[in-house]
Amino acid sequence: MRKQWNRIGAGVALALAALAAGTAAFAAPKGTIVLGSTNSTSSHYTVSAAMVKAIKTGMPTANVSQIETGASVDNVRRLTKNEIDLGLIATDTGIQALTGTGPFAGGKAVDDLVALYAYDVSVLNVAVSQESKVASIKDLAGRKFNPGIRGSGAELLTREVFRTLGVEPAWVPGTVKDASEGIQNRQIVGYSKYGPGHGVDATLRELMVTTPMRLLGFDADQQAKVAGAIRGVSFTQIPDVMAGQPAVAAPAVLIVYGTRTSVMDDETAYAIAKAINENRQFLIEAWPHLKDFDFKAQALAAEKVGMKLHPGAKKYWDSVK
Repeated sequence: MRKQWNRIGAGVALALAALAAGTAAFAAPKGTIVLGSTNSTSSHYTVSAAMVKAIKTGMPTANVSQIETGASVDNVRRLTKNEIDLGLIATDTGIQALTGTGPFAGGKAVDDLVALYAYDVSVLNVAVSQESKVASIKDLAGRKFNPGIRGSGAELLTREVFRTLGVEPAWVPGTVKDASEGIQNRQIVGYSKYGPGHGVDATLRELMVTTPMRLLGFDADQQAKVAGAIRGVSFTQIPDVMAGQPAVAAPAVLIVYGTRTSVMDDETAYAIAKAINENRQFLIEAWPHLKDFDFKAQALAAEKVGMKLHPGAKKYWDSVK
């Protein structure tokens, strides 16, 4: 009888060990954290490297790294495959993933997608060469135009904005490098790309050195149509960063780093949010405009536009005074 009970006890122990192992498979390894960022040519890739430093400083025993990805849409898909532990996600893309719309329609919703922290409000730079003679959004109808990094939130938003406005360019997808070379070689008239804060992306600034460019703005009617049709999108002013061009209104979205509750436990989420906030100087050194960014307020703002915070991260942000 004793031997029988020993066998039963051993069986129960093995079953519990298997259950624990199965549960652990759904949790982000506390010692290894992989960030999915964006294309290496983007300004956002630079600040994600600063995030790695911030998290390592706050979690000194963790092995933290970043990988180059296609940005928002690609990062959500990588999260579903457990290829990354957290990733850059524009909130409008995140809302579509949660609601099973856009590229996540047809049973592809990711209903446990959550944000850990917000780090910027990005503005959509819709830029064309002055030589193209394109002067408005409507002028892009039928013209060869790059909608953004393939699989990025900028590409998704660009296509949705133009569809909402009934304007159909001749889309030429590709990387930022492809777009820049295409503009310089006169193969396309322009491209779309998220810029940090209320300005323009580093790649556009570099392009402007050799090629006269123009930013296209959205009039009041276009702004109302887009804001009414696409959740999580507002409009902001891009100042007169180009010679001879006034400020223009452009779509803006909150940018977060997100994960899934099924792949990251509360303790890890809390620690990452805390590390980012307490070591945000690394991010500010990479992007000086973040010195005025309210990390707590913007993290909580993500929930207001429709993207929940991870319970562990929310616990941390609620504790910040």
